[in-house]
Amino acid sequence: MSTEATNTYPKALNIRRFTRHPALMEYRRLALLVAVVNLYIFASGLQNERWLADGIFALGPIADLALFNLTIGILIRQQRVVNALYWLATRIPVSWPLWVRWGAGKVFHFGGLHSGCNTAGTLWFGFSLFAMAANRLSGAALPSDLTIGVTATMLALLTLMVISALGPIRAKFHNTFEKIHRFAGWTILALFWAQTVSVSHDMGTSLTARPAFWLLLLITASIISPWLSLKRVDVTIEKPSNHAVIARFNYGDTPFPGSSNAISHTPFGEYHSFANIPSPDAPGYRLAISRSGDWTGKFIDNPPKKVWVKGITTSGVARIEVLFKKVVYVGTGSGIGPILPHLLAGDVPNRLIWSTRSPRKTYGDALIDEIEAHSDNPLIWDTDTQGKPNLSALALQMVRDSGAEAVIVISNKKLTRRVVHDMESLGIPAYGAIWDS
Repeated sequence: MSTEATNTYPKALNIRRFTRHPALMEYRRLALLVAVVNLYIFASGLQNERWLADGIFALGPIADLALFNLTIGILIRQQRVVNALYWLATRIPVSWPLWVRWGAGKVFHFGGLHSGCNTAGTLWFGFSLFAMAANRLSGAALPSDLTIGVTATMLALLTLMVISALGPIRAKFHNTFEKIHRFAGWTILALFWAQTVSVSHDMGTSLTARPAFWLLLLITASIISPWLSLKRVDVTIEKPSNHAVIARFNYGDTPFPGSSNAISHTPFGEYHSFANIPSPDAPGYRLAISRSGDWTGKFIDNPPKKVWVKGITTSGVARIEVLFKKVVYVGTGSGIGPILPHLLAGDVPNRLIWSTRSPRKTYGDALIDEIEAHSDNPLIWDTDTQGKPNLSALALQMVRDSGAEAVIVISNKKLTRRVVHDMESLGIPAYGAIWDS
């Protein structure tokens, strides 16, 4: 491939530059859909006096909508649900029209339902607390002070979680965001049960007669599930450089291509997910971990002998490759980790563009030889000697040369969004992580 491609990328001036802009990506469209549906329900309730009749708020329907939204928001990120969504999306055969497969490949944008429903649920909770307070001020005996107090505490914690999940805040205080979501989430779950018991007592009804009881059982099972498989496992670290390590594990079955596992130094500490790379000549699997922050830096500088693994093997973006007859992979740095399993599996014909600093020096000869042995004429771009490439131009040229139907990008946020936007502006399906919540 000619390096002249770095200067020949056409800037498409068409409607797709607008409709495929990252600001309008499917993740945000799903979140907007959730907002529109909830606003419609709220407005309809005002019109038909469903929320307020004879000066008294109907607390049951309001609380049920809050919990229903939160249930969807939590379950959509449950690992088994995620795997099921990917399984369903990838049942579509490659003989179907490209536009259908293009849309199905966007399955990983389900996070829009997570953020949209959790935000909507929090707002419904705010409405529920307002309604409770209004009823008490109007002279109603119920709900009890305990119910109001528990609900107010829950609303404060939910609001804290929503605020900490906002993009700029999450990026700047990511470790704090993780702790808030874990420990505030557990606290809210316990308070949910307390509130449900309190409301049932207020109403004089059986606990199991309320929809909230069954929804809470479902939420509780979903939250507990990943922790039931928590285990401490041995890890062998290969350190080709001070920038990257290869972590080897030899327990369990070999994970499927396009999957990841979450690991941590401590059972209730900060978990990070990395793509699983099969080991063709040995049992188990590998993780490619490069220095990209405090956690990975500590992992590289002080390689552990054991780590904690939580949850099940979970599908990731690149699993959607089977929707296409041929794909072009674009990766930078340790982005080769999620790509390599697909090169090794060879389930879908592919081409590779990998841009990284001193590849052999950084990742070792063995890994580079493995990449070259399992890919068709890969373009490995050494940024130390060649400078930074125009990845959009290189991807476009490789798509045209190879006849690939789609591009899958594994890189940092800025580059991923740029290449995905550039490709889709030209009518080429493109996929990459969206850094949701």
